[in-house]
Amino acid sequence: MTIAPILPASPGKLPLSDYKPLGNAELSERIEAGRKKLGKRLLILGHHYQQDEVIEHADLRGDSLQLSQLAASSSECRTIVFCGVHFMAETADILANRPEKLAERNGRRVDVILPDMAAGCSMADMAAIRQVEDAWDQLGEVIDTERLIPVTYINSAASLKAFCGRHGGIVCTSSNAAAVLRWAFERGERVFFFPDQHLGRNTALKMDITNEQMPVWDPYAEDMGGNSAQAIQASKVVLWKGHCSVHQMFRPEHVAQFRQKIPGIKILVHPECPQEVNDIADYSGSTSSILKTVEQSPAGTKWAIGTELHLVNRIKKENPEQEVHFLSPVVCMCATMYRIDLAHLAWVIENLLEGVVVNEIMVDEETAKQSLIALERMLEVK
Repeated sequence: MTIAPILPASPGKLPLSDYKPLGNAELSERIEAGRKKLGKRLLILGHHYQQDEVIEHADLRGDSLQLSQLAASSSECRTIVFCGVHFMAETADILANRPEKLAERNGRRVDVILPDMAAGCSMADMAAIRQVEDAWDQLGEVIDTERLIPVTYINSAASLKAFCGRHGGIVCTSSNAAAVLRWAFERGERVFFFPDQHLGRNTALKMDITNEQMPVWDPYAEDMGGNSAQAIQASKVVLWKGHCSVHQMFRPEHVAQFRQKIPGIKILVHPECPQEVNDIADYSGSTSSILKTVEQSPAGTKWAIGTELHLVNRIKKENPEQEVHFLSPVVCMCATMYRIDLAHLAWVIENLLEGVVVNEIMVDEETAKQSLIALERMLEVK
């Protein structure tokens, strides 16, 4: 696994060290006071996996793409504070500052802030642009890459989205992965899917593509991602050897234990879970699908849910008429998301009040342009 280096915080006018010793009550008061002063110029976005005390201060709550789209559609917002991880803030910058939006604001950019620059994504870090470019070159030695469509999960760096934009590819989310794969197969013979192998595999299996047709590309293997030329030539989907560290933790034995302990319980998982869990679950779907499934179920329904811990706990709290359990006996939360706390949020907001933008995320113009091509293709897919 390649982990991005922890970046130092931008040195604001007000130092972060002043906020670390403060209690949550005082930090919350200062955050709300800052929000009131900044008004509609500020939008705080809270990803579903964020901890509750941060979510309470979010103007909008959702998944990464949904939040970016909502923020980009605002005509009054001038600063986005994204309580999520690095790739999410990149996507917000790309969408909020695309050419037509800049024209509407007479060239004025929306500043996008990530409260803690160390908030990354281990899955996104498993596919570096140089590795993907090297894989593409190697694949071109045994198959026609003109007929190979690259698809990157939105949980990826802007450089990978740009790669897809340059090579006729597209971005997908967990909710539209099947529609995106169909789009890709209408335009090519094969799909190169990165960085999450599980989402790619679980989606393709439902399209009657077999595991034998889905070789896994290991970027650390010396030759052809650890595959034979014959395996690549026989492929329909080439999967990247990447995964979500949270969803990788769920195991078939966890499912068996809940079914034995609680008769009638329903197993609901995210498609980033391994195939052996996804195959035996009662339901598999995106974060929005998980939320909707529980919300629309009758009182007394029993669930064991395989997704991030903070989200499951929030689902349990917001649906008290149902019985909700976390699928794994091991605590597995998005540790990098957890880096966003009230101290960082108060710090960035009060620096804004002083006219200082800290931890700004700004995708370079060419990368943003090519990324936007792949993102817009995705947004057009039905």
